[in-house]
Amino acid sequence: MTETALTVHQTARPHGFPTAAHFAFVESALPRPTPGTALVENLYWSVDPYHREMMDGDFALDAPLEGRTIGRVVDSRDPALPEGEIVFHRQGWRTHSVVAPDEVRRLPAFEGVPLSAYLGILGGTGLTAYVGLTRIAELREGQDLFVSAAAGAVGTAAGRLARLMGAGRLVGSAGTAAKAAYLTEHVGYDEVFDYRAGPTADLLAKAAPDGIDLYLDNVGGEHLEAAISALRPHGRIVRIGTIAQYNATGAPYALRNLPDVVEKSLRMEGFLVSEYAHLQEELYEFVVPHLRSGRVRLDETVVDGFDRIVDAFLGMLRGENRGKMIVRAASGDRG
Repeated sequence: MTETALTVHQTARPHGFPTAAHFAFVESALPRPTPGTALVENLYWSVDPYHREMMDGDFALDAPLEGRTIGRVVDSRDPALPEGEIVFHRQGWRTHSVVAPDEVRRLPAFEGVPLSAYLGILGGTGLTAYVGLTRIAELREGQDLFVSAAAGAVGTAAGRLARLMGAGRLVGSAGTAAKAAYLTEHVGYDEVFDYRAGPTADLLAKAAPDGIDLYLDNVGGEHLEAAISALRPHGRIVRIGTIAQYNATGAPYALRNLPDVVEKSLRMEGFLVSEYAHLQEELYEFVVPHLRSGRVRLDETVVDGFDRIVDAFLGMLRGENRGKMIVRAASGDRG
């Protein structure tokens, strides 16, 4: 095992789209666990859209960033964290982390399920889609669903889960024609439009001429406005993210059809997935059998090497990923 560790620090607040200059790799001596803790060598890292929001003020400058991570215990000072154990924790954006037992979650060893799945459809990404569909939208069999940013991590998970749940017409938006084709050919969407091809309202009206029952909103702005117009009476909107505004420098998009929310008795609700951690086992029970059977496959873009984590993050913000963007340790570090 190496005797040095790398961490990524945020060095400045971005105005608009971040660049590599907003980050720094910092080398230090390998951290040593103290009694009641263990040293984890990290193997997989998640880079997520919410990191961009946190860069505006939640992340401390010149300090290690946080993020979802999977690693192996390599040096333990607590019997609750035996060496060799694979754990999930949130002290990411670093090659090594010192953690206490209450800061990690042991990952179940489902035969045939790769570790990366626990950052994707079996992790916070999949739980977000699952909670949005089952607890917030209350999807019922046969209902028609629209998902924005459908080629992203939550969008692909939502498409696969909604199809398993018996959704009716499944419509999505994506940033390229290639992504749209992937979603219809492999994920289970019935119709996906390239939102760059014209006004979103017109594209959605063509893709769902009879309207929609539910909308999973990962984007906000013009997409949200289009969905409000397309929703049938008593439709439901699940607010997950606002990608359209994360790097914006001007005023937020002003919705022009908010009166429709009242006129059509629509319901719009957001949520924090951290408040639904108690549903993690329920998610496993629902998804794992389909992963094993091959009915559900992983949608992920994997970048090899911790030294490329900033590139992966910026690429995810530019929409270069298909499914979950994951950074994987170099093969020699995975054991």
